[in-house]
Amino acid sequence: EMPTPPPPMPVTYSYQLVVSNLTYAQPMSPVAVVLHEEGALWAIGESASLELETLAESGDNTSLLAQDIVLAGQSGAGLIMPGMSETIDISIVDNEPSYLSLATMLVNTNDAFTGINAMQLSNLAVGESISVTTSSYDSGTEKNTEALATIPGPASGGQGEGFNEMRDDSDKVAMH
Repeated sequence: EMPTPPPPMPVTYSYQLVVSNLTYAQPMSPVAVVLHEEGALWAIGESASLELETLAESGDNTSLLAQDIVLAGQSGAGLIMPGMSETIDISIVDNEPSYLSLATMLVNTNDAFTGINAMQLSNLAVGESISVTTSSYDSGTEKNTEALATIPGPASGGQGEGFNEMRDDSDKVAMH
């Protein structure tokens, strides 16, 4: 009788992200980090998902982290102020992810965000580190009036509006 082979040891895929705010006077909302097999958090020229709109208008990443494409999600601890950094660790067991995405609201705006969208992980060697500089995007969900009443961040003394489901702009994600 053949002995039963032991089950394979679980493999943990771990990633450590150091997110640095290189802006001038622009706080970043708690960062959403996502490992996924398929999909993307946004596409230029397409409508922002409700989850992305919520992040881009209010800084709330809860629904973005709960999307169906998310194999593993991690939220940053809080605001990342200009010149500051935060280290965020994320891992997944027995399911090598294909992509890494992250998103954060540029807080002193009405609907701008930055992040990494579906970065391929298969070319990343164990122990390898890379550096990525992100661009700014406009979720296209709210007119860029620059009025304090539409900005939830410290620039408005916290009095500005956050998420509003009404879409009164192009309704397309674009470079900011």
